[in-house]
Amino acid sequence: MALDDKRFLQRQSSPWIGLVLGLLVLLLCLVASIANGAVEIPLSKIYDALTAFDGSADHIIIRTVRLPRSLIALSVGAAIAVAGALMQGLTRNPLADPGILGINAGAAIAVVTTISLFGTSSLNVYAWCAFLGAAVTAVAVYWLGSLGRGGLTPLNLTIAGAALTALLASLTTGILILSQRTLYEIRFWLAGSVAGRDFALFLQVLPYIAVGLVVAFALGKQITTISLGEDVARGLGQQTLWVKAIAAVSVVLLAGSSVAAVGPIEFVGLIVPHLVRFLVGVDYRWILPYSAVFGGILVLAADITARLLIAPQELPIGVMTAFVGAPFFIYLARWKVK
Repeated sequence: MALDDKRFLQRQSSPWIGLVLGLLVLLLCLVASIANGAVEIPLSKIYDALTAFDGSADHIIIRTVRLPRSLIALSVGAAIAVAGALMQGLTRNPLADPGILGINAGAAIAVVTTISLFGTSSLNVYAWCAFLGAAVTAVAVYWLGSLGRGGLTPLNLTIAGAALTALLASLTTGILILSQRTLYEIRFWLAGSVAGRDFALFLQVLPYIAVGLVVAFALGKQITTISLGEDVARGLGQQTLWVKAIAAVSVVLLAGSSVAAVGPIEFVGLIVPHLVRFLVGVDYRWILPYSAVFGGILVLAADITARLLIAPQELPIGVMTAFVGAPFFIYLARWKVK
């Protein structure tokens, strides 16, 4: 075999190797999440609880508390990271993220308003309200960003998202001040938390996340082309409007379902795609699945840390991701945005 052929096979196989290694790390994080908490559980009991449930206290904790909580953290981390990667590819904005561009804030105020007005506790209602709030906010940010000097630049889009996020956060706070019942019900949810989540919640949110991920992965090639520029994409015969519309649906499904399930978790969609690009380059056929894996790892690691840092009490996941994400955001704003 010629040297060039060997190099070609190495380039083709290396992303698969990295993805498999990432999946192994994700599995280790999942096991660590199930094992660690207020009560440490040995691996042998975790295996027994999954294969030969006997109704003991440890088995009940694993099946009804630890496992669903860990699966929700994994799926939400994957969803938010992929949503962030899609947004960065579509807008060519290195600061694009469901939290920074107001998507999370729009979904959150829709859920808070629904609880305040109707007192509902149905996750399906939360999800559809979150989808609507996320979609309306995405359109509003895009429109406001296009009004700035120079049109829809990454900086204008970021400023529009930050301004709308601040407005929606203020309105959300006002609603919570006026409705103490709503504040009591969702105060921990607003900081982003997977505490108390069960299998019923996981099964309710899973279809939305699964559809969003499948749609996103199917658009990998098209997003790569769009990320090179609108003119390039059109020159290659791509229907950019349809691709953007379908990708926007995926972002709304992923971000909306995540907010409905665990509240707004910031910076995951910002950090993960940049780390992934360092590993696999600019091809979104690899960026998106890598983002799903590493997003799950990041949120699981954040949840484990949040449980152990001040045990037996715990912090919301959103607090942990903010500690890492805020300095990263400052770095990107200083060196990457033009």
